[in-house]
Amino acid sequence: MRHSIVNSKRIVIKVGTSTIMYPNGAINLQQMEKLAFVLSDLKNQGKEVILVSSGAIGVGLARMSLTKRPVTIPEQQAIASIGQTELMSLYSQFFYHYGHQIGQVLLTKDVTDFPVSRKNTVNTFEQLLIKHVIPIVNENDTVSVEELDHLTRFGDNDTLSAIVLELTDADLLVMLSDIDGFYDKNPMKHTDATRFDTITDITEDILALAQDSSTKFGTGGMITKLNAAQIVLKAKKHMILASGEDLSILFRILSGEHIGTLFSSQ
Repeated sequence: MRHSIVNSKRIVIKVGTSTIMYPNGAINLQQMEKLAFVLSDLKNQGKEVILVSSGAIGVGLARMSLTKRPVTIPEQQAIASIGQTELMSLYSQFFYHYGHQIGQVLLTKDVTDFPVSRKNTVNTFEQLLIKHVIPIVNENDTVSVEELDHLTRFGDNDTLSAIVLELTDADLLVMLSDIDGFYDKNPMKHTDATRFDTITDITEDILALAQDSSTKFGTGGMITKLNAAQIVLKAKKHMILASGEDLSILFRILSGEHIGTLFSSQ
């Protein structure tokens, strides 16, 4: 049993676009409702829960009946604006059904880098949690940019989720993905791939094993997950990378079962 996980009080859960979207680009309403059910029950158990949810652009594409992600930044930001509204509307309905209130937190990198705004962000999270509200976090894709002299993007929600753990002093980050852990080789290509149960340090050898990937509606890959794990390990916290296919897996993870890959220096 992973005893350190069982005792986690404040938990950040990150879900990727592929968890809440079907491969055909439609919104997976069943998964979104299941997520609300699971997180609501964790709240009922006395856990403090923070959700980092990707999917704004994916949901925006579905809402506008588009099959391809726009190429230009203004088009992407417009789609993100539409999708973020729809995403929060759906989450609000599902969480309300299970008796819990949500609050939206949209972040850009400059906000967390600048001391005053960083402190205000921390205070906002604390007040939401004190009031038993479930914060739902995403990057503010509508206004974030990445230029040589003006960087406001985190770049991916894997990194963002680790920064949220750091900001909120959470005990655990559970990263739910389309893969059930970190392997010594790509399990989608190699049947003899072996999953790591625990990783205590992100070495050059571990980084070399990572093969970056992306999907049609999301961004990121194993490299971004390892980057997030480095932030978590530096903060002396815990992170678990596991499959988001069956969201009830969160109950098993928090009961201490050896599921997915645990990143922990302790």
